[in-house]
Amino acid sequence: MIDEIVYSYMSDALDVPVYMEVPKQLDSGRYVVIERVGMRKSNHVESVSFAFQSYATDRMLSAALLDEQVRAAAEAMIELPEVGSVRLESNYNHTDTRTKWYRYQSIYGVTYVEGSA
Repeated sequence: MIDEIVYSYMSDALDVPVYMEVPKQLDSGRYVVIERVGMRKSNHVESVSFAFQSYATDRMLSAALLDEQVRAAAEAMIELPEVGSVRLESNYNHTDTRTKWYRYQSIYGVTYVEGSA
């Protein structure tokens, strides 16, 4: 499953905790949440959109710097044999108003051939 491949890759590539959902309890700091936000399929080729959310509790700059690391790691996924393409669809400040934690969000499209992942 491409979700597992992306999660494993990003967990290894980043020096902060990576989750597939926002943790119920978390101390202050920095972390990344990966969420599948869409999928397309045509001729057995699948493209999945992932939101990579870079959180920081201390300041906006920390979230922005983490977002740069996330984008570099996401773009490097093209080296994986299962991945056919990686493309940035959008990137923006998406501060979490509920928790008041700073957050940047990058949306990436990842294309792979069905059955390879």
